[in-house]
Amino acid sequence: MAQREQKSNLVLYAALTANLGIAIAKFVAAAISGSSSMMSEGFHSVIDTGNQILLLYGRHRSKKAPDHQHPFGYGRELYFWSFVVAILIFAIGAGVSAFEGYRHIVEPEEMTSPMLNYIVLAVSALLEGTSWSLAVREFGQSKGPAGWWQAIRQSKDPPNFIVLFEDSAALAGLAVAAVGVWASHHFNMPWLDGLASIGIALILAAVAILLAREAKGLLIGERADETVIARVHDLVAGDPAVSSVNHVRTIHTGPEEVFVAISVDFRDDMTMGDAEALIEQIEAQLREALPQLGSIYIRPEKRENATVVPIRRPASVR
Repeated sequence: MAQREQKSNLVLYAALTANLGIAIAKFVAAAISGSSSMMSEGFHSVIDTGNQILLLYGRHRSKKAPDHQHPFGYGRELYFWSFVVAILIFAIGAGVSAFEGYRHIVEPEEMTSPMLNYIVLAVSALLEGTSWSLAVREFGQSKGPAGWWQAIRQSKDPPNFIVLFEDSAALAGLAVAAVGVWASHHFNMPWLDGLASIGIALILAAVAILLAREAKGLLIGERADETVIARVHDLVAGDPAVSSVNHVRTIHTGPEEVFVAISVDFRDDMTMGDAEALIEQIEAQLREALPQLGSIYIRPEKRENATVVPIRRPASVR
């Protein structure tokens, strides 16, 4: 887990460094040439830089130890900052790009030095492409056999897919900006550059909506992977003193932290003292087999009095 987190942080630092340099270059090019799409791309890179800082801060805060006020720890703070990132992309990134585009459509300005824009866009594409390739490689290694979209939906570590989304949007935005600069200069129609800014705004808005949707699910609380739930069920049900496992309920309190509540019907001939000792033994077995289980609650409950929830098993464990 620690090694995976280090790799994820490396991706964040790589994206942060690339975006900071790219933002400066884009603003210089926009100031000299008067390009609206380059100005939008500059704001886009500034937002991405800020996003990486927020994600690194959220990851740092999520490692804070549990205390009296937050007995389950601060793992979900990473989810909060991920949601803030989505809001920033939508409100500032897409909003400023749309405003810049509208302003240059209503009051078009003739573009000068288009070659400078091409050079900056080419260098930006190289740096963003490098960051994107790192993000793709890291996410590809962490997703396992799942498909890409399925892995994004199931991921409980937002920085892994947020950087991937941001870099993909950045490359798409660079392509749109390049087309806008070329069309504006080639056809001598400056307002086309403003139209490219609107296109960049739409890309950012779409990415922000997708990220907000994923972050919202994590903030509300998502269950653990079905493989983990099935493993918990089988470990508990495998004890000869257990008559049945009524249900296993889980919720992620952080990317690598899971709270699990288990309703168990023990044999009728067990005493209270024997049941308490067995519960401690089962908890120890679960923690050894599944280290991500940060908190375990086992409730003795007769099957006829409990809400029985069948276990859904992924095809890989059936």
